Amino acid sequence: MLQLISKKNRLTDGQKSFGYGAFAAIGVFLNFERVNVMKVAVMGFGVVGSGVAELLKKNAPVIKENTGADLEVKRILDIRDFPDSEFAPLLTKDFCDIENDDEIEVVVETMGGLNPAFDFVSRCLKKKKHVVSSNKELVAQKGFELLKLAEENNVNFLFEASVGGGIPIIRPISRCLAGNRIDSIAGILNGTTNFIMTKMIMERTEFSDALSLAQKLGYAEKDPTADVEGLDACRKICILSSLAFGRHVYPNEVHTEGISKITLDDVEDADRFGYVIKLIAQAKKLENGKIYALVSPALVKKESMLAGVSDVFNACLVRGDMTGDILLYGKGAGASATASAVVGDIIDCADNREKRKVFGWKESVPGLIEDYRKVPVSLFVRIEGSKAEKEKVLSLLNPEKIFENSEKNEISFITDTEPEEELQKKLSLGGFKVLSSIRVTDY
Repeated sequence: MLQLISKKNRLTDGQKSFGYGAFAAIGVFLNFERVNVMKVAVMGFGVVGSGVAELLKKNAPVIKENTGADLEVKRILDIRDFPDSEFAPLLTKDFCDIENDDEIEVVVETMGGLNPAFDFVSRCLKKKKHVVSSNKELVAQKGFELLKLAEENNVNFLFEASVGGGIPIIRPISRCLAGNRIDSIAGILNGTTNFIMTKMIMERTEFSDALSLAQKLGYAEKDPTADVEGLDACRKICILSSLAFGRHVYPNEVHTEGISKITLDDVEDADRFGYVIKLIAQAKKLENGKIYALVSPALVKKESMLAGVSDVFNACLVRGDMTGDILLYGKGAGASATASAVVGDIIDCADNREKRKVFGWKESVPGLIEDYRKVPVSLFVRIEGSKAEKEKVLSLLNPEKIFENSEKNEISFITDTEPEEELQKKLSLGGFKVLSSIRVTDY
């Protein structure tokens, strides 16, 4: 793990004052004096938006001391009323109050979804206002367009909070690891699914019961589809892939599977082979120049850094050619942690208020994403069938690791590495019932 040490630095002798934002979530910033207040607007006064407003007010002296940024919330946009909030006098239901206010230099978008977020953000950028967003769907779907708009108007579009909540991920990849060629990224990028899998692994809780508990504790929504079917993790790996490999990766190009079909039998057999099952979002640059991007349950070796990430925590493992494996770990959600990342981006805007940061990626190109079925992979397979059927599959796949459950008339094994379509073809020839087929990672 990287140990981060807070450090201050002041420019003297008439040197031009400028700032460089670093790991925002734990307050590591270069410190420069500022004399002008930067007015901020917040669009969306939900959990994250209200957290941003509260943090900016509560920690204003700390922010100013550490960074020189004097930040003030001037407007808050929401269609709801909050008469009991201390921020009630700042509330408006009219976006034009923000769009046409020339004093507002930074707009924070925490509305979520594509509409009207995309329209509002685009209009703010065209008005030459910096925009900070925590909206993973917006960045995953429209990131290239918004980055291009920001470039054309010499302003910033930043989104540290869109991937790891309070975990610094975007800055480390775009700045701190800029001297590396990023070979691959693999992450546990959804706290809800990781909580469920932790319960299944540690307490042998059935999926449905673990999901119900997650909903009771507020970790899962009433409709948990975006989490348990991998859609949330897909948006996040798209953002990280775009940043790491320089071309926009769209969610509809990434094969995505969730954890709703994982059973305790899968968990127990994986354990016997020395693995745990996690929902892994991964992307790697292949030798042919294409990107292999995938979200799915996967077997992770118990010795892996990712295997020990439990409960609602998230982690992102970045593999660079110079650094090797680096793990970025922490709480991936929550008002305070996410607000901290948002405020870090606001400070970056304050430090770069006169010019745009060199940041972003290019548009996608045809054939950028490799067909996942053509990429070599090892599979964990669990089958049910007669002795003859079992012998047939073993002769076809010749696995080294095998476990037979005679009580349930099942057999589980881990295949050699072959293109996935070849392995699936062999599995289809046996005539037996495939109960589970789960990828095995090398992270």
